[in-house]
Amino acid sequence: MLKNTTNYLFPVKEPSDFHRVHTLIIGSGAAGLNAAVQLFRNGVKDILILTEGLNKGTSINTGSDKQTYYKLSMCGSENDSPESMAESYLFGGAMHGDIALIESSLSSKAFFNLVNLGIPFPHDKYGQYVGYKTDHDPHQRATSVGPYTSQEMCKHLANEVKNLGIPIYENREVIKLVTTIQNKEKRIVGAVAIFDDKILEAYIAENIIFAVGGPGGLYKTSVYPEVHFGSIGLALMEGAEANNLPESQFGLASVKFRWNVSGTYMQVIPKFISRAPDGVSDEREFLIDYFDSAHEMNGNVFLKGYQWPFDANKVFDGSSIIDILVYIETVENNRRVFLDFRKNPHGFSIENLPDDAKNYLIRSNAAYDSPIERLSAMNPGAIELFKHNNIDLFTEPLEIAVCAQHNNGGLSGSIWWESTNIKHFFPIGEVNGSHGVNRPGGSALNSGQVGGFRAAEFIANQYSNSSLDYDDVNKQIRKSLEEVVNWTQLSKQSPFSYKNVLKDIQNRMTFVGSHIRSKEFLEDELAQAKKLVREILSFGCSPDGDSYKMAFRALQLSYAHWIYLESINIMLDDNVGSRGSYIVLDPFGKKINNKLSDKWRIQLENPSFRNKILVTQAISNDSIDYDWKSTRPVPQNQPWFETVWSEFLSGEIYK
Repeated sequence: MLKNTTNYLFPVKEPSDFHRVHTLIIGSGAAGLNAAVQLFRNGVKDILILTEGLNKGTSINTGSDKQTYYKLSMCGSENDSPESMAESYLFGGAMHGDIALIESSLSSKAFFNLVNLGIPFPHDKYGQYVGYKTDHDPHQRATSVGPYTSQEMCKHLANEVKNLGIPIYENREVIKLVTTIQNKEKRIVGAVAIFDDKILEAYIAENIIFAVGGPGGLYKTSVYPEVHFGSIGLALMEGAEANNLPESQFGLASVKFRWNVSGTYMQVIPKFISRAPDGVSDEREFLIDYFDSAHEMNGNVFLKGYQWPFDANKVFDGSSIIDILVYIETVENNRRVFLDFRKNPHGFSIENLPDDAKNYLIRSNAAYDSPIERLSAMNPGAIELFKHNNIDLFTEPLEIAVCAQHNNGGLSGSIWWESTNIKHFFPIGEVNGSHGVNRPGGSALNSGQVGGFRAAEFIANQYSNSSLDYDDVNKQIRKSLEEVVNWTQLSKQSPFSYKNVLKDIQNRMTFVGSHIRSKEFLEDELAQAKKLVREILSFGCSPDGDSYKMAFRALQLSYAHWIYLESINIMLDDNVGSRGSYIVLDPFGKKINNKLSDKWRIQLENPSFRNKILVTQAISNDSIDYDWKSTRPVPQNQPWFETVWSEFLSGEIYK
């Protein structure tokens, strides 16, 4: 065991102090916890989970109006199949067909694993697990246990981890991944972490499952939980390949308490108001200025419930114009925007709504006189959620903004979720860039579970034996520890405060890396991002007291934001155009709305890029390499039982 007696600013420890474990899991969200369970069930029991805390991260702290889990249909007479579901994954483009088929094929297995752990997904008296339609999907594949689906997943999976006796080390912040070259290939061999923000620890591992979530710390306006920063920068600093980094998802969310205002929050049609920067004075209703009628305006607000993510395809005569209008009001006009559930919007009446909105409210027994009454009838838990977080929707409006919510891109992985260029390294969950331009709502929860199954099965069948050269590994660990110690020494006198660095990163990403993108502003900001990385690597980052954990977060996030902006710049240079959850401003493009200024002209999508994936890799601390790789199609071979059985028994399926 590690001797926790040496302050990490003091000389480096000896190899006898290093932890050794067969498979190290970094992160304790739903993906990481399931990976641990599946490893144990596959016979790999020398495992360890490192985490900042079981109560931290996105999975345990996030949700929505009705947080969705996406799976194969299994109710009624609806026809569905893994191949059909895979096509829904691929609809937006830039996703590998074999990955889509795997996530579809294993969705039932992953779902019933959660059911068997005790998560109360609803079923009827005949045992059918009922579904509903989610965004970017034509079938009724979605299910939910309410606003806290991912939280329930974490709780039940954590209980299973504890029941199996799998060790969990909390209060650990991994600050460096350790790699080496073996058989002419890069592979992972360990990690360096800070314990309790005081002690440096070293871990040697045959395999690492990297389940650190999305890049929550990159954006100023964000619906990622405030406790979650993400650690993708650690892998990018080791030269890990990444897919589709520019393809993030954005949408309307509350800012005082971070939560998506999707589903019934929009379907009850609240009043959108804006106020002066003081948040009190000069109140006005602003949406009506941009619509031809209250009928049109209120219909689009209703649709935001179904169409919550900002969508480049819905800015022309669609509901995503509302996100643009909120952006104009908050960013360009420097005002604050609120949802007022106490008052109806301009011209509201049930009879004057579009038929889909009117029929929905009537069928839901929610045709009441005010948004708060309608919300109380349809989803009282949505009100209680905010009340629990000291926001009373009966007495005050809810402040909102367009926020970063999910990164569809991430680290590149194989069909077994192993990194495409770092062996024995398995990014799973949101940090794995398996998604394309769009993704069906709730598919991220399924993807994280499937990734845990795939990584665990591959490790158990291919990487169960020891293959490390411990003399070399000890050398690489010591080298990494020395680099860490040297950097902390620089940081003691660094002029760069981690608080200011994080603020700089988040302002820059929100300005040029969110749902509104423009070459005009990006180039200068990209230059500033590269400069920031060089300066922090050279001069350290002040811990502002004794929080070296936060200083290291600022380091890896600064590196990540540089790579993200480089990736966005590539897409702008190559004229990919507006797609997914972002638009590209173009003075010669198509105007979004005649009531907006000429600034709001956008470059249309170039559909030729739908069958390509942008792969990026840092090749030094100052430059990146990239390639547009063609997507692999959905495998079309019709499996034959005897052949598959033989390949399964021989292990050929892992080749």
